[in-house]
Amino acid sequence: MAMTAVARETVFALRRQIAKIEGTLPERLQAPAAATSDADVGTDPPPGTDLTIVRRGIAAALPDAFLSIGVERLDAALSGGLPKAALSEIHGTQTRDAGAVAGFALSLTSLILKQAQGLPVLWIGTSEIFREAGFPYARGLRASFGIEPEQLLFSEAPKLVDALWVAEEAARMTALAAVILEIRGNPQRLDLTATRRLHARALGAGRPVFLLRQAAEPEPTAAPVRLIVASAPATPRDTIAGPLAGSIGRPAFTVTIGKSRTALPGQFTLEWNPDERAFDERAGDERRDEERRAQKERAKNPVPVVSLSGSGKDPAAASGAVLAFPAVGSPAAISPTARDQPPPRQRATHLGPRRAG
Repeated sequence: MAMTAVARETVFALRRQIAKIEGTLPERLQAPAAATSDADVGTDPPPGTDLTIVRRGIAAALPDAFLSIGVERLDAALSGGLPKAALSEIHGTQTRDAGAVAGFALSLTSLILKQAQGLPVLWIGTSEIFREAGFPYARGLRASFGIEPEQLLFSEAPKLVDALWVAEEAARMTALAAVILEIRGNPQRLDLTATRRLHARALGAGRPVFLLRQAAEPEPTAAPVRLIVASAPATPRDTIAGPLAGSIGRPAFTVTIGKSRTALPGQFTLEWNPDERAFDERAGDERRDEERRAQKERAKNPVPVVSLSGSGKDPAAASGAVLAFPAVGSPAAISPTARDQPPPRQRATHLGPRRAG
């Protein structure tokens, strides 16, 4: 369908207005010279040419506007990293991922405190989420992330509405390096309007606000970036002689880009280096080696750890003899006190059924 010059200019004007409302910075909203003539209107553009090129979000801002994660591929996918003056969502799809989500948020906090030394970080949550996921361990903060316990402040709110109010008030403060709001599930009060308010406060203060969504499903949000985080298997610890078998190496995270105004969906496996206080991306060869090791372990132990239900087709094999203890019924298995007990027929009363009530 052909588009007149007036209609095309109207479309560009609407896109400029939308970009202004959203607070975005479009790089180019004009049609290229190849499509300015009326003869080219309604025809397909030449190969490699776009009629409209729009970069949404704040990817056109200065490099200092982003928090670099330190992984080249992930930073490139996010057009420079996570925006500093914005709301960013970090999701955990299941409750058991709460530790991984919190660990990833603490890793980002460690990167922030390198640039904003001396400023504290406020962690806000409801009583429900702190009861389910717990609080970060003070010694672990210093050893793994280089965060002093007095730099991390906590605010426990009895209700979600109170936690949102504290987060909005804290997000506008420049005396904080960052604000972390941890919420469980998909509560109705945490809707698109609430995330818009948090995002607006972060833009005004120039500080990042991290919204941790534990056991939550993706839903409409004003956050420019949504990352889905889960724990990844740790590789063996590296030594001079090579990987130490049976050991546990650095903490690892599987990070998936669930939403971004400038990035395409992608998945990355990151390892946190507690000594360097930095992220490293796990190479593909290491991932394949890890899968091969897991396959070898399954081949060595084909019997499932937990037996199937009664209708299952592959129940667990019966356990063998326990070598640490003598066999049941042998003289060594009978204690001296048991030998002195009367035979069962002399204490039939004690063997009778108990009263149910």
